[in-house]
Amino acid sequence: MSRFEPFDLPTETESLRAEVRAFLAETIPHRTARERAESWMGMDKDFSRKMGARGWLGMTWPKKYGGHERSFAERYVVIEEMLAAGAPVSYHWIADRQSGPLLLRFGTEEQRRSILPRIARGEICFCIGMSEPGAGSDLAGVRTRGTKVEGGWRVSGQKIWTSNAHVATYMIALVRTLEGERHAGLSQLMIDMTSPGVTVRPIENLTGAADFNEVFLDDVFVPEGMLVGEEGNGWKQVNAELAFERSGPERYLSSIRIFQEFLRIVGPKPSESERIFIGQVAAQMWTLRQMSLSVAGKLSRGEDPMADATIVKDLGTTLEQDIPRQAQALAPAATDASFDETMRYLVQASTSFSLRGGTREILRGIIARELGLR
Repeated sequence: MSRFEPFDLPTETESLRAEVRAFLAETIPHRTARERAESWMGMDKDFSRKMGARGWLGMTWPKKYGGHERSFAERYVVIEEMLAAGAPVSYHWIADRQSGPLLLRFGTEEQRRSILPRIARGEICFCIGMSEPGAGSDLAGVRTRGTKVEGGWRVSGQKIWTSNAHVATYMIALVRTLEGERHAGLSQLMIDMTSPGVTVRPIENLTGAADFNEVFLDDVFVPEGMLVGEEGNGWKQVNAELAFERSGPERYLSSIRIFQEFLRIVGPKPSESERIFIGQVAAQMWTLRQMSLSVAGKLSRGEDPMADATIVKDLGTTLEQDIPRQAQALAPAATDASFDETMRYLVQASTSFSLRGGTREILRGIIARELGLR
């Protein structure tokens, strides 16, 4: 059963928080509320390079791999400030959050030395090649296949809902390379997105953005050195990777911009119903923050945070979806363009929040199993 042990941020992280806020005030002062509402899906390659130059990517990684050997508490502070400000972090986000840690844990020494420093400098972008048509929640049903050939594999298949595939340098794809039981025979291959046979087609969402993509892999050659971890160990590795994806403050702060806009619109004298809403959201965010910090504490101690991260993700995305709807219902009649544009974007975008990183149904199945209920 999960236990969320308290984990307090050290007092010395406050100077880092002030440093990050000063950096954000200097680098993104003209970013609108609507743009900031994109949260960690906002894209700016130059901004990612600036973060890398400040040492805020690969923060906890060993220095020999381009990291900075700083604490998980310090990394948490940087992420929290970036999300609260609506900084455009998407270019490096997946690489820093999960692809890099995956390589650090399972990758070869050559992969670590060649790839991790480039991630830490904000130079390259990763996308996640997990979901497929007919194999989204049922991830073990992937049909993309890697056939062994001299010097590597030939990969054919299709991936879908692949965020940032249109700009990504690499995809870490889950493919079937061996015959066997559903959860066996799966491997992770790092695919260069410029390889012959890779085709990326954008999928436009409700907001008009095309961050999602479908990716077609047509007899793509992947060298042996691009196997991540052990052949056939992909299922275990993917579950470790998803723990990184589900545990951070992005799982409850994606809608914070409309909450901030709501506070601005109602002013210093909110009505009773507005006060109740503000109090409820503040209390839920504070609770989820403590739970997310507890996960950071587990990571800092080298413990497996998968179960706790799953709970944070489920509760957090529920809150993220509730905030825009409630703010829309309670907003005063007289609003402005900034509020309205931010509201429209998040009401539409938040429908996907309970899908990315694992659907609500799948997450609750994982939680039930951890509680011994299935």
